[in-house]
Amino acid sequence: MNKFIKGLELCEGFFNECAKPILDKYFPNLQYSAGLIGYGSDVLGYDDEVSRDHMWGPRFYMFLNENDIDKKDEIFNKFAENLPYEYMGYSVNFTEPDPNDCGVQHPQFIDSGKVNPLIFIQTFDEFLIDEIGTADLDNISLLDWLAFSEHRLLSLVSGKLFVDKLNIREQTDKIKFYPDAVKLYLIASQWEIISSEQAFVKRCGEVGDEIGSQIICARIADRLMRLCFLYKNTYAPYSKWFGTAFNKLDIDENIKLKINAALKANDLTERENNLVEAQALVADLHNASGLTDKVDYNIESYFGRDIKVIFADKFVEVTVEELKGTKLENIPLIGTMSQFGGLSSFADEKVYYEQIKKIYGVQSE
Repeated sequence: MNKFIKGLELCEGFFNECAKPILDKYFPNLQYSAGLIGYGSDVLGYDDEVSRDHMWGPRFYMFLNENDIDKKDEIFNKFAENLPYEYMGYSVNFTEPDPNDCGVQHPQFIDSGKVNPLIFIQTFDEFLIDEIGTADLDNISLLDWLAFSEHRLLSLVSGKLFVDKLNIREQTDKIKFYPDAVKLYLIASQWEIISSEQAFVKRCGEVGDEIGSQIICARIADRLMRLCFLYKNTYAPYSKWFGTAFNKLDIDENIKLKINAALKANDLTERENNLVEAQALVADLHNASGLTDKVDYNIESYFGRDIKVIFADKFVEVTVEELKGTKLENIPLIGTMSQFGGLSSFADEKVYYEQIKKIYGVQSE
């Protein structure tokens, strides 16, 4: 296979050099937006050689106004008739969607006939409904925010629009990140989950439960990482890219080093020390955020035991105080389903959003 090129770069070149000239020739007055957003590791910039086997290659989304959507088939046919068979050594033609594999399409080289390009043409409202179940970005309830797939939200605000005559970025800017109340709720939830197990890394190890200590360490590390995304106003991707995104996050490198050291530690004291120091560094992020009153904390013993904690519940209490008077004031501090690894088949599917909202035990606004 030919030399790898990042998908976003490949797709932008493909659009500008191959697709746009066709649009300019056959539809010179058409108002549209086109680019690479939505599904795919290439949208996030995490694609590599392995990514090329399916739903990857020269591709883009094209968005039309409602009064132009009736041109969809005509536009697609012009692409099929006029696009080259290859671009930069990659097939422009793809198989039909596989009904037995979630509609996946694979690159398929041909040398005659029409191409079947990986180009999706729809209105942006249709696209939003497909992605998150609503196109009304001005009227999203707090419970809607909790039900949305965080990975899908990330995919909508990532990538690049090569042409944006319909001002779609103005729309996606409305969901650039969680509103303040949701952000505070999610922060409180992460600290609550940490506080519930903050003493157990050491306690499990003391009684010889090394596996339990390691598992709890990993759970707390996961929550600390999620807090970092929240404090940096950045959506976290689902589990496949979670660590990759965290390593690229613009935070104090010592946080990453301490979390990594805690996860790698075979010595119980080393594990506990690194993990509690990581908690302290994330606590500093909290205080620097200005989201709540400053929280005074120390690394100290857990009620006189030889166990080190920062009493993470202090951060829960001060953050919950900021939620008073909001719809999220009294709901369980469990975060979102997206924040639990392994639930993507549930959390990322909009068909389950109404069921997810019921978990919180309150009615939608």
